[in-house]
Amino acid sequence: MSTAGLNGSAPSWPSLYNPGIELLRIPHHDPVQPGGAYLSRPFDIFRFTLYWTLIFYTPIFLFCGLYAFFNLTFPPTRRPTLSRRETSDDASSYPLTLLPYSPRDTSAPLLRPPKPKPNQGRSRTTFALLVLLAFLSLSIAGALLSSAIVGFILAGVYKLANFNLSTWIPFLWALISVLVGLLSVWPSVIDII
Repeated sequence: MSTAGLNGSAPSWPSLYNPGIELLRIPHHDPVQPGGAYLSRPFDIFRFTLYWTLIFYTPIFLFCGLYAFFNLTFPPTRRPTLSRRETSDDASSYPLTLLPYSPRDTSAPLLRPPKPKPNQGRSRTTFALLVLLAFLSLSIAGALLSSAIVGFILAGVYKLANFNLSTWIPFLWALISVLVGLLSVWPSVIDII
């Protein structure tokens, strides 16, 4: 097998290979292993890092966005629930009828609940869709920014040290970047709880 990416052309994405060829039996071997895939151009490193960051980053934001979407579209009911003591069985065991408080006629019109606002359901759904689109657009923007920073720093460090950048490196750094992003959410969640 030949090594992909060292002759100036970028390997096809994802080009992940068995990492054992570089991690096992290291002494007395060349730094470039047959069967490996390597990146040399900064734009290719950025591209690989962007793809992996999108794969790891977007599902998390999509899940949170869908959770917010369904909570805004179908809010919980506001009526109180009956406790165990206030079940319908207890109400039937006391057959008392309601008596009027005054001797006056109680045929006065009852108070009607207020009319619902027009298009209330549609406006709630529209707002929920805007929240979902905001989550998705922020996930793409965050992945783009994170992969640009990490990808070009990796390209600079590996080019400066004259190392060969394996296609596993953008995968690992995208995973690290997403996990660090998730760790930064933790203090905010604790404050809310």
